[in-house]
Amino acid sequence: MLATDLPDGRNIADDYLRRRGWKESVSTREYIAGLRRSVISLYEVSGLVPGESMLLRDLVRGGEPVRVWEKSGSQGLRPWDRIATRLIPLRDRAVISGTLLAFDRDTSEALLASLRRVRNQAPSDVAVVARELGIEAGTERLAGILTPDMLLGLGAFLVTNLWLDAALKVAQGTDRPELLNTDGDPLEFTTLHFPLLPGIAAHKLRAALATIPALRQENAGFWNWLAEPGAKTQTVPRRATGQTFITTMEDGSLVLGTVELKGRRLSLVANSPARAERGRAMLEPVLAGLVRAPLTERTDLDQMLATERPPPAPTGLSPEQERTLVQQMLDAHYRRVLDEPIPALSGKTPRAAAKTAKGREAVVVWLKTLENHSGRQKPGDPMASYDFGWLWRELGVETLRR
Repeated sequence: MLATDLPDGRNIADDYLRRRGWKESVSTREYIAGLRRSVISLYEVSGLVPGESMLLRDLVRGGEPVRVWEKSGSQGLRPWDRIATRLIPLRDRAVISGTLLAFDRDTSEALLASLRRVRNQAPSDVAVVARELGIEAGTERLAGILTPDMLLGLGAFLVTNLWLDAALKVAQGTDRPELLNTDGDPLEFTTLHFPLLPGIAAHKLRAALATIPALRQENAGFWNWLAEPGAKTQTVPRRATGQTFITTMEDGSLVLGTVELKGRRLSLVANSPARAERGRAMLEPVLAGLVRAPLTERTDLDQMLATERPPPAPTGLSPEQERTLVQQMLDAHYRRVLDEPIPALSGKTPRAAAKTAKGREAVVVWLKTLENHSGRQKPGDPMASYDFGWLWRELGVETLRR
């Protein structure tokens, strides 16, 4: 409102400063004047000093990040968050307007794409109107007149509309992406319960399961069902949209499901009905004469999310020991990931992608996403304090960490 010109050419901020500005302090008058000239844009957050300041990089107009003094906003944000706001340069520092709209990555990318379309289409649209009015104005000349600030002012409604649409989807619970397993199937956890036949002892089942190469026994009653050695996760799911859910062992083996012997029942758990059928076909030949036909239990993602989980049992470790253990596991995990194909990198490994300029751009986006998700964990969670700096250095993109 303060940055908008009224039909008669007047502006509320200008009018206020002219009529009542003498009542305000110098800093307040400077702020109102800066707000009058500002336009909303999309920024990426980094360099956070909680409760004091942060760096903002303009994702629309480009340029170097700017240190902004903001007390409350800097406390709730995480590295690489994306926000829409107005940046106001003052005499001795930069601040932001009171409005700060947080964007998730997908919505922010949709906004950037929409603004690019506005920028590309605006000169020709204005040229058409000018010709209809009998005004000579070439497209190239108009492209020079339509500055990024002017286009952001014209496209401000896109920022608020896309943000509001995303916020409504969150409120309605319709914003969750589809989760797929590595076969490209939607997640629907399926359990096959095989009752033991009368008179069948547990040791007979263990002996039968020991003949299946794909089962790795972890203890007397639990086995992991693993993919064949060397099997790769599907880098491009059968469905065009969705996120892939992957479970691996410490050695990188892909986990397809689990088998558990509890009392008089053997249970196979897989994360899709199709995968459960594969597991059934694997088990039934060796379990013939030992178990009855299985009972099937299915739980979709909505049901899982609606089920209250009991708090985790105490580990017996101190917080520092837990943090060290988790960070060692994350170190080992990401060292493996560096040499594994990543869907977000067009199926290339991070090391391979980092060898080209275009690939490095994708690697930076991937690393920022990892770091942002980690930073969103609850305070005190070992994952929240994990340092991704070594990954940036290992891939040779540390200078792009800004």
